[in-house]
Amino acid sequence: MNVTLRELFPGDAAALLNLQHRLDGETSFMLLAPGERQSGIPQVEDMIRDLDQAENSLILGAEADGELAGYLSVEGGGFSRNRHSAYIITGILKQYQGRGIGSALFREMDRWAKQCGLVRLELTVMQHNEQAVALYKRQGFEIEGLKPKSLLVDGQWVDEYYMGKVYS
Repeated sequence: MNVTLRELFPGDAAALLNLQHRLDGETSFMLLAPGERQSGIPQVEDMIRDLDQAENSLILGAEADGELAGYLSVEGGGFSRNRHSAYIITGILKQYQGRGIGSALFREMDRWAKQCGLVRLELTVMQHNEQAVALYKRQGFEIEGLKPKSLLVDGQWVDEYYMGKVYS
């Protein structure tokens, strides 16, 4: 399997939206439930454009087998006091998990983050998402706290970990 990582641009909005809808439908680990995502292509184009125009933000895509197989977005803080930090969201289609795509996305993000002067990266992850927690730990993230009853998924309360990574 040949995987290509690249920055996404507004012209990728339809592919990214399709990927997000597929992720919403195939896993309960994403924030939005199937059918809950209300954004259309124009809104996704705007989101990508906003990330592209911010010096401390980025959205990467992983292409495999001619399709967008995963993505990682980094949204940097917008104020002087938090501009050094960024929040991460990532998703990879099930059929491509366990093949190194997540690690590759994080390595590319690390290279970029250090280059643009970010000091702190953070994310939240459902406590029972062991595969994702393991990936984030391998990438240098540490559990910083627990959000009890953070989400209600399929009628069940789900706790989330706060995880962070600080560049020294």
